Amino acid sequence: MLDFLNEANWWCLLLLLFLAFLLGWFLSRWAIKNKYKEDLDKCLKEKERLRSGNYQKANTTFNNTIPAETTVESETIPAISGEKEQPKLNFSSFGTADESQKDDLKLIRGVGPFIEKKLNSIGIYTFDQISKFDKEDIDTVTELIQFFPGRIERDNWKHQAETLKNK
Repeated sequence: MLDFLNEANWWCLLLLLFLAFLLGWFLSRWAIKNKYKEDLDKCLKEKERLRSGNYQKANTTFNNTIPAETTVESETIPAISGEKEQPKLNFSSFGTADESQKDDLKLIRGVGPFIEKKLNSIGIYTFDQISKFDKEDIDTVTELIQFFPGRIERDNWKHQAETLKNK
């Protein structure tokens, strides 16, 4: 059945397979090299704009699709930008405390060092205060600390704080 494949034909077949392999290898190298070339060129142009000090144009290149991280310094921005006035906490419903009475709020699941600082900055220092939150207090605290809406209820901070204050 394979009588036509004499010794000369085998060598030709192997040579064709080798050439096909080489052609495929070179084409794949070229494709990989050029795959991200356009994105790389955009990044290099952006880098040059930033170095030249043209920040306005550089900022509009990505159409603000890059997510920003909230920092402690950004707390002063709402007052400058003229946003609505921050709501006031009703301390009469859950009590007041000061830094001398401070509990380690990081023991509550969902509260890290950053959120603990934010809570302390609005006057919340103890588990007792958090355990006495009502719905209105939770909404106000969420807005004041600029935290994920519903997160306090999902992580059940109130119950966790009650458990921790009784330890």
